Amino acid sequence: MKAAESVDPETGQAAAPPTSDSVEAVVRQQLSKALGGRRGMLEAALPTIIFTVTFLTTKDLKLALVLSVGAALVALVARLIQRSSVQFVVNALIGIGIGALFALRAAKAGGDANDQALAYFLPGLLYNTGYAVVLSLSCLTRWPLVGFMVGSVTGDPTAWRQDPQIVKLCSRLTWVLVAPCVLRVLVQAPVYLAGRSGSMDPDAAVAALGIAKIVMGWPLQLASLALMVWLLARNSTPVADGPGPEPETAPEAGT
Repeated sequence: MKAAESVDPETGQAAAPPTSDSVEAVVRQQLSKALGGRRGMLEAALPTIIFTVTFLTTKDLKLALVLSVGAALVALVARLIQRSSVQFVVNALIGIGIGALFALRAAKAGGDANDQALAYFLPGLLYNTGYAVVLSLSCLTRWPLVGFMVGSVTGDPTAWRQDPQIVKLCSRLTWVLVAPCVLRVLVQAPVYLAGRSGSMDPDAAVAALGIAKIVMGWPLQLASLALMVWLLARNSTPVADGPGPEPETAPEAGT
């Protein structure tokens, strides 16, 4: 797969083609961009942790929102001053906002602090369930989503499917991404349902979900990424042209 020439939107000049010569190198580069490095992960995780800890300890939704959004805004201003990507801060704000909306809906319906706290955790469960389903289907249909990381660099979004080795590698990596989502749902969903039904003390359910959300958040994600790095380090699959129709030109001498 040959990289298509692209144009740098800032300079208007042709952008340098990717230097990676293996699928593993391409995926490592794309994962690094997707996570934003240590700073990006911290920016994405910290506001959510602040919201969760504050809400669980004080049962004060407004205070939790003020502190978590305030932390995110500080990070946002720093990014704007440095003229760097605000993607990860915005992602955190969106996550907090959705959780807060669910909590506010529970409050308007007459729910107490525990009902609001349990409602705050529901979007995360729904997200992880949906994410796991989509990623699993992509593997089962032999269109693993990690493969599109390769396509985004090489300039052809689907040519990687012509190489069975690349499809196999990308399927393994995609399954690794599925695992944390499934584990979160298996652990947290029974606690959430028990708290809602009253078969478990609501205070205990909220505390358990809060701990699980923090422990099974970025630490679990980093563990899965470490496994991906290990898998990527084992082999080197060349980023080469896939099979296709022969060009209607005479072969060069010596080929």
